[in-house]
Amino acid sequence: MTQAPRPKAAVLISGGVDSSLALALLCEEGRYEVHAFYLKIWLEDEMAFLGTCPWEEDLEYARATTDRYGIPLEVIPLQRAYHDRVVGYALDELKAGRTPSPDLMCNSQIKFGAFADAIGDDYDVIVTGHYAVRQEGPEGAATLHRAPDPVKDQTYFLARLAPEQLARARFPIGHLKKHEVRVEAEARNLPSCKRPDSQGICFLGRIPYPEFVRSHLGDQPGPIVDVASGKTLGQHRGLWFNTIGQRKGLGLGGGPWFVVDKDPDTKTLLVAHASDLHAHEKAELEVESLRWLSGEAPDVATSRCPETGASRWHAKIRHGPQLYGCVVSPSDKDGRLRVQLDAPETGIAPGQFAVFYEGTRCLGSGIIA
Repeated sequence: MTQAPRPKAAVLISGGVDSSLALALLCEEGRYEVHAFYLKIWLEDEMAFLGTCPWEEDLEYARATTDRYGIPLEVIPLQRAYHDRVVGYALDELKAGRTPSPDLMCNSQIKFGAFADAIGDDYDVIVTGHYAVRQEGPEGAATLHRAPDPVKDQTYFLARLAPEQLARARFPIGHLKKHEVRVEAEARNLPSCKRPDSQGICFLGRIPYPEFVRSHLGDQPGPIVDVASGKTLGQHRGLWFNTIGQRKGLGLGGGPWFVVDKDPDTKTLLVAHASDLHAHEKAELEVESLRWLSGEAPDVATSRCPETGASRWHAKIRHGPQLYGCVVSPSDKDGRLRVQLDAPETGIAPGQFAVFYEGTRCLGSGIIA
């Protein structure tokens, strides 16, 4: 009797410990025919001023891991897709005075977008080393849930996936905490088991963020103004180098000072002293460009407990462990929702994403207006 072929898995491997362990666990499971892919991005040539190519080192680690398991590794060039869908988006947002979230676009537009298009229907699932838990309901519909490690949880970055993208996704290490990933990788003596975690924005690798911004947008100086007194305290190099809530790198004395707003028309960076920061706390925001992981908008009335009026949803307004209880309601403006946080926050930045949760389940996201 001929045995049915195993489903095929496309594993995205970066050379780091997370994706390496994801590959190892999938191979050990034995359920899939496993193929590995390394995504080549465009900045390695453009940013040659670094003098070295860190992606070559990443690829060496990736190849050492796939060789260990006898898995084929293919390099997929996606430079143009990165430029158009992620880098271009980030630069446009910066020029408009907003704060982009390129990692969300990287996942929805590249890893589960352009890459999925490149491999077509040849592979049944796409596997990554994200810290996230995917579950299937009784009717087979996939849901996304926060990882047990609150610091490493990456559901924030996956909140723009379409239902068909989530259906195809697999996250083998999502149930593990970071220290457990290290332990499991060391137990297998994976080449990357002691390699440091990568930091920073998805498409930059080790390129310093200010250098990337300056190479594309240059400098555009303007005044730094104390919003309370109207006094000019100094000069900034360009609004795109700063973000709401920023404290470090302002070069001001008598602080601490925090960025509380930007005025692109006058190129003014508005700051507040820590002693005045409470006046700039906000507990209400609006979101637009909504996208729900189920493909259908949930009933926002469920965000409030009908008996007590307390919030039943939570929101993240940036990547990290901080969750805010929230109540969500329709806005007066079409296509928007109003979000009332249980606690005020000073770092609400237009352009960033608010991601919504009910319990551990990630519902979807919207752009902070």
